[in-house]
Amino acid sequence: MSADSVDNDLIESTLQLSERAFRELFPILPKEWLNLDLSTPQLKVVLLLLVNGPCRMSVIASALGVSLATGTGVVDRLVERGIVVREGDPEDRRVVLCRLSSKGEEMLLGLVQLARNHAELMFRSLSVEKLMAVRAGLEALLEAGEATKDQLGISTPEASKPVEKPKKRAGLAKKTQRRA
Repeated sequence: MSADSVDNDLIESTLQLSERAFRELFPILPKEWLNLDLSTPQLKVVLLLLVNGPCRMSVIASALGVSLATGTGVVDRLVERGIVVREGDPEDRRVVLCRLSSKGEEMLLGLVQLARNHAELMFRSLSVEKLMAVRAGLEALLEAGEATKDQLGISTPEASKPVEKPKKRAGLAKKTQRRA
């Protein structure tokens, strides 16, 4: 067996394992996301704004793959529900930016917190050695993500933030990271 086939087999089995781990870590999200009462385009806009921060309407329409008028209609309904707000760009008063409102942020961060609580419970069931191995694996994934983001054509501002190393085991689970 060649080194390439061993690498391919290792990569394939690792991908399968990561898919299983993702489903185990985040089983609450699909159920909770379904309770949001958002259309698919609205959910896409909300996720876009969560990940990228404030965006121009042209960026939103492009991300949705729709016309500017259609994208504006989607955002209008989110504004009416208090999930998104429009505001002027401080650098260019002619530009209008859309961003998540406090209500929209709370809604999404609440869902993220549910998933985080589930993961914390799982991590607490691990020995220190296994938890450190999981941590090392996650750090390696973040490094790989940073190294390949240009190839993938994505920006990952959240992933590039440094993570504090734990000083004590108890401190690891108690640290909370809140998106600014």
